[in-house]
Amino acid sequence: MGTRDGRAELWRRCQTVVDRLDLPDPFDAEGFIATLARKRGRPIELIGVPARPDRPCGLLVTTARTDLIIYSSDTSTVHRQHILLHEAAHLVCEHDAAGPGPGGGVGTLLPHLSASLIRSVLGRTVYTEPQEREAELIATMIHHRVARGRTSPARPVPPRPRADTVIETIFGRGEV
Repeated sequence: MGTRDGRAELWRRCQTVVDRLDLPDPFDAEGFIATLARKRGRPIELIGVPARPDRPCGLLVTTARTDLIIYSSDTSTVHRQHILLHEAAHLVCEHDAAGPGPGGGVGTLLPHLSASLIRSVLGRTVYTEPQEREAELIATMIHHRVARGRTSPARPVPPRPRADTVIETIFGRGEV
């Protein structure tokens, strides 16, 4: 499968996910995440932390009882919303079902937790690159859908830009 075919498939897969989402109107990321939590039957807590150069701007932490979305609290409203949507997209796509792995950025965000606890309980925060691309594209598509004033998937859809053009814009010209 060629590069463009892979990008087009990623685009189609993500667009299908976004088209099925029930987005609040008026839209806000927190309301969307609250609805997602109810649908999943699991609480999702939002935890704002000050941004630092050595920390990721957002992180999904899945524990036995709850999902935590940790995000940079001292950023612009649009950036904060995008971070929240990116992390929520991991939940929508069930990326959180991946097995335990290293704690990744969790230790820098939550330094009071032991490394063994991070590995055993919070280890599901490391995603492969394709999952990151998928979450990033879904967050961007949600922004686009909301900007067009279309929170309901039932409304007519205006023509979309070509998938390969949008994905190249978001991710550069590297392989997908």
